[in-house]
Amino acid sequence: MVRFIERLKHFKLVRKIVYFIVGMVSYPGLVIINKLKISGTEHISQLPKKNVLFVSNHQTYFADVITFLHIFCAVKWRKKNRLGLPYYLLNPFTHVNYVAAEETMKGNWISRLFLLAGGLTVKRTWRAEGKEVRRGLDPSDTRKITRALDNNWVITFPQGTTKPFAPGRKGTAMIIKQVKPIVVPVVISGFWRAFNKKGLKFKRKELLFQLLLKNRLSLIMMPLQKIYWHK
Repeated sequence: MVRFIERLKHFKLVRKIVYFIVGMVSYPGLVIINKLKISGTEHISQLPKKNVLFVSNHQTYFADVITFLHIFCAVKWRKKNRLGLPYYLLNPFTHVNYVAAEETMKGNWISRLFLLAGGLTVKRTWRAEGKEVRRGLDPSDTRKITRALDNNWVITFPQGTTKPFAPGRKGTAMIIKQVKPIVVPVVISGFWRAFNKKGLKFKRKELLFQLLLKNRLSLIMMPLQKIYWHK
């Protein structure tokens, strides 16, 4: 089943259909029920369609990624720091992959549907099935991300957890050092107040949450494992 999904997600039409369905379902929660504040889209409007790495903190499993996809599609339609009406979903920007924990994406049919939106599953090196573990980086996971950068933008969450103040994992720093992509740092806030941990249900309504896209970098010099984000 997973292999079948992996093949399907490479078809552009399949991605467009998934983006449209997920986008239309999630749009009211981002714009009507709650209020999304976007800053910094001017930093990405002229980016190439490949070898761009978005490095962000992480507050929910899915709402964060869904918001990224909305913003990228809106920017394609020349919207600046806003979503506006979701007609951008009729011809979405699909040159996107995102990194997700393998165990998270095997949970149910919803998570498998999200895989069709460009998910890159990787194994956690420090946690598995709710238990703390210690294992080295899987070279196949690194290759998976570097290959995706050859053709697309990639969203990664180097903290690898929705817990605040967690350090970034060194795998992302290794990829940046080896591939030297354009790096766009992102800070998100408020999602944990509005959504549950999975990001599929509302905890509270009429909240303001934000996504800030910062100045792009050709290379992040400081070790990412020493960078901390907050809520």
